[in-house]
Amino acid sequence: MAEHLHRLFYPRAVAIVGASRDPSKIGHVVLKNILSWGYPGRVYPVNPNADEILGLRAYPRVSSIPGQVDVVIVAVPAQRVLDVVEDAGSSGAEYLVVLSSGFKEVGRADLERALVERAREYGMRVLGPNIFGYVYTPARLNASFGPSNVLPGGVAFISQSGALGIALIGYSIVEGVGVSGIVSMGNKADIDDADVLEFFREDPNTKVVIAYVEGVADGRRFLETASSVSLRKPLVVIKAGRTEAGAKAAASHTGSLSSGPLLWEGVLKQAGALQARDIETAFDYVKLFSAYSVPPGPNILVITNGGGAGVQAADTLAENGVYLGEPPADYVSYLREFLPEFASTRNPVDITGGAPDEFYYLALRKALEHPEIHAVLVLYCQTMTTNPLRTAEAVVRAVEEVGSGKPVVAGFVGSEEVQRAINHLLGRGVPAYPTPERAAQALAALYRYAALRRVVERRVEYLQAARGEKARLGCAESVVRRSSRGLP
Repeated sequence: MAEHLHRLFYPRAVAIVGASRDPSKIGHVVLKNILSWGYPGRVYPVNPNADEILGLRAYPRVSSIPGQVDVVIVAVPAQRVLDVVEDAGSSGAEYLVVLSSGFKEVGRADLERALVERAREYGMRVLGPNIFGYVYTPARLNASFGPSNVLPGGVAFISQSGALGIALIGYSIVEGVGVSGIVSMGNKADIDDADVLEFFREDPNTKVVIAYVEGVADGRRFLETASSVSLRKPLVVIKAGRTEAGAKAAASHTGSLSSGPLLWEGVLKQAGALQARDIETAFDYVKLFSAYSVPPGPNILVITNGGGAGVQAADTLAENGVYLGEPPADYVSYLREFLPEFASTRNPVDITGGAPDEFYYLALRKALEHPEIHAVLVLYCQTMTTNPLRTAEAVVRAVEEVGSGKPVVAGFVGSEEVQRAINHLLGRGVPAYPTPERAAQALAALYRYAALRRVVERRVEYLQAARGEKARLGCAESVVRRSSRGLP
């Protein structure tokens, strides 16, 4: 694990400077979140004007707290932050989490530089400023003023935008996406995206990472770190500032300078990262990535009760570089045993509009058992003669009985009744979407990730070979020089 951030995510003691008894204050919300999550470490409110806050003794300064404090969360006005740095640094704190705004993003780059310089004098790292805090569910730590009802899981969020980061938490709750960590980056005065990516790369609790990025200071380090993450787990990047208007907005928001979109697109491909143009697409990807690893082969089967839905899925897959082949002959023979004559056994397999849920179960179960079928896209269009929930239950039954680990992705289209079926699928670990296009795009992204990862692997192998050859030539050159001088 990235040792330089270990105590940030696993602190033994946390102090909140600016903790307040007023529920409308950020310092109150952060303290309440920490306590409500049952954080097992020591918690110290710091406020010189209070004796007790939320049942805890309050301290006038960090330096008046008995014992070591690993993380100091700062929720005071910007002009008071430097005093907190001195107090926390002299107390031996390791990390400052500066929620306060009023730094580089409003033209006070000098104040931000002073913050980092003084922190470094004491060996402290700084997260922020201008952030909403951070969350790490394995440590039961919610050191933020975001929502408290975060679902635990395997997705890590890194967000340069504070408000958008809070919104992402809420969106993850609605979408049923479980979270391992959430880190608000803000101005990135010290700790940056690469630092946090390194932590989540090593984190066994994180299966996939989403990063909302407006700009980076060290592009080479970001590329190298993102590449190392992609070799181990999927990395999805929402790159803001894709247009001139967006780049200007990013500069006024966090003081970030955003490079051109074509440059970023190339960097992300080199890094093996998937670029999502919007939040919805990013969440569509992580639903699937957190459920399944890379498919064991290229052959996708589409099962549908509507020909149009199958065509839409096939188009979406092809637009993303993934193409459907014909189903295996023995699988087709099996389908003909129970499907009506007018059903299509090509790919997509159209089991007809009035197909009962048992048809879905039989077709999917056999597909998951077949060694030549590597992933299945199950599409359902609501009709008056079918029951969406029973169809969803049939899909779950087939997946759980076979237990193949092959990706199964569902696209269910229809009314509120269909949404309940989607929720049932999601609750049982089957990624499900309200349109065939979104389901197909998510599955295609899993294949794109596999292809991008292979590119990164080849690039790493090439660089390692080049370094080895350079070292060999350097050694040979040294021998020649020594020999020319008559040295053994």
